[in-house]
Amino acid sequence: MMVTEQDILNAHILIVDDQQANVSLLEAMLLAAGYSRITTTQQPETVCALHRKHGFDLILLDLQMPGMDGFQVMEGLKASGGDDYLSVLVITAQPGHKLRALQAGAKDFVSKPFDMVEVRTRIRNLLEVRLLYRKLAAHNHALELEVLERTAELRESEARYRGLTELATDWYWEQDSAGHFTKVSGPVLEMLGIRVAGLADGPPDPPETGWNEAERSALQARIASRSPFLDFVFGRQLPDGSQQRFRVSGTPMFDSQCNFLGYRGYGVAIRPDHQV
Repeated sequence: MMVTEQDILNAHILIVDDQQANVSLLEAMLLAAGYSRITTTQQPETVCALHRKHGFDLILLDLQMPGMDGFQVMEGLKASGGDDYLSVLVITAQPGHKLRALQAGAKDFVSKPFDMVEVRTRIRNLLEVRLLYRKLAAHNHALELEVLERTAELRESEARYRGLTELATDWYWEQDSAGHFTKVSGPVLEMLGIRVAGLADGPPDPPETGWNEAERSALQARIASRSPFLDFVFGRQLPDGSQQRFRVSGTPMFDSQCNFLGYRGYGVAIRPDHQV
């Protein structure tokens, strides 16, 4: 992230001084240095409105002005809001005003009578910092928008995944970090051998028999260790002696801080002619 020399010379500068001679001197100095966007005013009461309209990168502000001094101008700029980094270079012939000006929000100061080399150097340094701040703010805003866009894309993708999974499989299931089911379709409760109160009205049905407990225990161990599993096959023997087989896949879910959120998965019943 860099600020080029042309960026600095294209910065918008406002000169505020009730003395036309001082305004002309500063304006001529800036023009000679290559600055092209310069606005001037001898009326301090117009500064806030001008800044709201143009969003100046730097304000050269005289402190000693009749009617409304530079301190009041800075208070007005802060009260008007809209800019959390206002670059103000105060101009004063009173050494005692320098600390007060910095406390009021000025970023730097120059003394009268002007040392032109010093003034040009301070102006350039303040503009470089100001423009870097703006670039950083714009970069952060772009990142925030990108995060929001990616988050929306992920949510849309997840919704499509769930919809397609439910259509293409016999069941779909989700569990929270405590192992409680938060979404169930199909015979997943019996498949995993887990009964959860609250998923249906009334007490849970008696557990079915005939499951291969070794296979089912191995599946539960995978889930307990937060490991993904793909096409895990297990089954049970029905009362008529026939075999019923299932194939299930699942993956753990984590948030952006890598905190475990639970599991989601899907499964299919294996047709007899495809049994393994």
